[in-house]
Amino acid sequence: MPLGTLDRTPPPFFRQGLSALSKLIVCSALAVFLMVADTRLHIAQPLRIAVAGLLYPAQWLVLQPIGWSRAAIGYLQGLQTSQSAETRARAQLGMQSQRANQVEQLLLENARLRDLLALRERVTTSAQVAQVLYDAADPFSRKVVVDKGLIAGIATGSPVIDEQGVLGQVTRVYPALSEVTLVTDRDHATPVLNIRTGARGVAYGDSASYTGGLELRFMGANSDVQVGDLLATSGVDGVYPPGLPVARVQRVDRRVDSAFARIALEPVALVGGTVHVMILQPVSEQVPDRPLAEPAPASGKRTNKK
Repeated sequence: MPLGTLDRTPPPFFRQGLSALSKLIVCSALAVFLMVADTRLHIAQPLRIAVAGLLYPAQWLVLQPIGWSRAAIGYLQGLQTSQSAETRARAQLGMQSQRANQVEQLLLENARLRDLLALRERVTTSAQVAQVLYDAADPFSRKVVVDKGLIAGIATGSPVIDEQGVLGQVTRVYPALSEVTLVTDRDHATPVLNIRTGARGVAYGDSASYTGGLELRFMGANSDVQVGDLLATSGVDGVYPPGLPVARVQRVDRRVDSAFARIALEPVALVGGTVHVMILQPVSEQVPDRPLAEPAPASGKRTNKK
């Protein structure tokens, strides 16, 4: 029989029914129908709950090794962190104990020296807590306004500090507010003392610095000033109590063409973002007044006329 006469159609037993395109259209329509029905009627929600309940034990068993490994790693890390913190705390406690012993010894020696020299006790300064409300409106000055004024007993010239060091000085007082000029203001000067060398100087607000710095002026080019030196109030101005941290030396520029060194300082206090401050009483109000000078006796002798 010739090949051209053979029937190439499959027998009825092997026929597949609908074509692949028809199946795709039917399944897509069914999928869209189920999605719309689930969105509108939530018909698949019970099925999801049942499947989730059946699969939860398997999920729990699979996640247990991960949880155990995380707990073990966290325990080891926490143990290591605790041991390191304990070591640092013990070292710090030892240093603090040594400093406490030194402080007690220094206080005892100081008391004995004061008794020996009959010196008066150190001035104790009272303080009030205040809150910074806003910055001053003048863009060419560095000032802030606090919520304490004449009603609270604030006086002009009162020093203002934060938890780090000297912040500034009260320059204007209103009934319920006060204006504080910061140490970084170009018109503000603070007498300071180098803790390392004991040399005195005056720290001015650096008007050329836009980052809120200070400048130690009128220091010789060969003066013993190093980067990192801490400057504190000297107490000679009668405003700031002695020993309050003011700034640290940030840069020392010794110029050949000038007899003075250019020394840039970084304020210790948070002059740009502090919220709560303490206003101290000026030291000049606690120091007794200077005694009046006695009139000089007359040098000439009275002569009797006859």
